[in-house]
Amino acid sequence: MAELKFATESDVEEEIARLLDSTAVRLAKKAEAIKNRRRQYMYQLRSYEKKGLEMLAKGIMMEDLESMFGGEIDGD
Repeated sequence: MAELKFATESDVEEEIARLLDSTAVRLAKKAEAIKNRRRQYMYQLRSYEKKGLEMLAKGIMMEDLESMFGGEIDGD
């Protein structure tokens, strides 16, 4: 039976330093950040859709927004 080896705090810090220097870790972190950013954008668009559908159900149209909120409509 193999002996269990517990990592010391210095072992942990060395491993963290090694991993932070790894190209593979940086690549995976970047990919994860991009994926998360796209998901957040999707959630934001879903929220806009829900709000827009509620406004449409109330009969609010694009032309009504300027008078409701003041200012110009930028189209985005």
